[in-house]
Parts: sequence; C-alpha cells; structure tokens
Amino acid sequence: HGPPEHEMLEAYTTLGYLAARTSRVELLAWVTAATYRSPGMLVKLVSTLDVLCGGRAWLGLGAGWNEAEAAGLGLHFPPRAERFERLEETLQICRQAFDGSDAPYEGKHYSLQRTLNVPMPLHRPRILIGGGGERKTLRMVARYADACNVFARDDVAHKLDVLRAHCEAEGRPYDEIEKTANMVLDVEAAGGVDRFLRQLEELAGKGIQAVQGKVPRAWEPEQLRLFGREIIPAVAGM
Repeated sequence: HGPPEHEMLEAYTTLGYLAARTSRVELLAWVTAATYRSPGMLVKLVSTLDVLCGGRAWLGLGAGWNEAEAAGLGLHFPPRAERFERLEETLQICRQAFDGSDAPYEGKHYSLQRTLNVPMPLHRPRILIGGGGERKTLRMVARYADACNVFARDDVAHKLDVLRAHCEAEGRPYDEIEKTANMVLDVEAAGGVDRFLRQLEELAGKGIQAVQGKVPRAWEPEQLRLFGREIIPAVAGM
C-alpha cells in the first residue's frame, strides 16, 4: 500500500506537550503549511504556545507542497501561485497581530475584521520561512522573516547569495536574518561523528548558522544522547 501519508503527530498539540515538559529549547513547527490553518487561528496557536512555554515559541511557515496529504485530510489545497499568495497574506496577518495591532485586515484571500490577539505572546515569535524558491520564498524571507530554512545541498551558498540580493532590494540588513538549513541528522549514515561534523563545518563555511532536521529512530534514547555528548559541544565552537 506504500508508506502512510499521516505518520506523524499533529504539530501544535505536540508543541503544547513539549512546552510543559521542557524549559530551555525553542519550539516551532518545521514548517507549517500556510493553507492548513486559517491565519487568525494560527496566530492564536503560536501566541498561546509562547505564553505557555515562557516565551520560547517560533512560527515556522511555508507554502506547503503535499497535495496528497491535504486531500487525505480534506483540506483546501489551491494551485501553487495561490498558495504563495496565501503564504504572504498569512505573514502579513501574523506580523500585524504579533505587533499588537487589532486593526482589520483585508487581503485577496483573507479578511479579518479585527486582528485582536489577547493574551499577547510574551515576545514576538520569531518567524522562519522554509524553502529555497528564489523569486518568491527568499523574497518573503527578506521582507517578513527572522530566519530562512533551505535544503543542505550543494547550492546553499547560491541560495544565500540570492537572499542577500533580496535583502538589498528590500532595504533589510542581511545579518538580521538567521540562516538555517535542514538535513537528516543521521550520524551513522554520514560515516560517524567526525564525518558528520565535517558536513556541519562545510555548511558553516557557506554561511549556515544552524541546522534542523529529523533524527532517525528518535525514540531510541542513545540517538539523542549522542548529539548531546558528541555533536552539540563540538558545534558550539564552530
């Protein structure tokens, strides 16, 4: 029958649980498909998470890509161009609400009579936009976001050059944006700790400041202990 399409936990329920079980780690969904939740509800979800976790919430957003998943859940999944329009409107609504404005918002796809957001988040949640699209996604990073998230591939340096150009066009300081990349965090597949660290060093040399990704077999405690013991201390000095 092929791999299951929904073999994952719902993100914001899980983050609420993690808010209660942790005290230091920053919390975000990597990344929320903008069309899966209405912008007003998304503002409320992230703001509630930030209040409950003591100010550690981020908002991770993307245009979405998994049409089969959306169809399986009965969610509206418009064509690509419209998804990017909805992503940009969602970013505008979230920024407005996080900044404390309760003014109305009128866009092409979303209409909110009042962007009231009480209780406010303890801090304005940092916004991460996932994707490396050069014309739209990285332009939105320059205009709205605090962090980008691109694939850890050979074109990382090129993607960051494109982002730098968008920042110049938007009048945004490039250094304000945290540069992150996603990759499979698999030390064994990389050939061991030293080779995995070399991969991270190469990314750092290209301008990447943090990596995110899936840890294989995360339910095995030793997988996470390895990162705490061997990887994180080494990376802290990069």
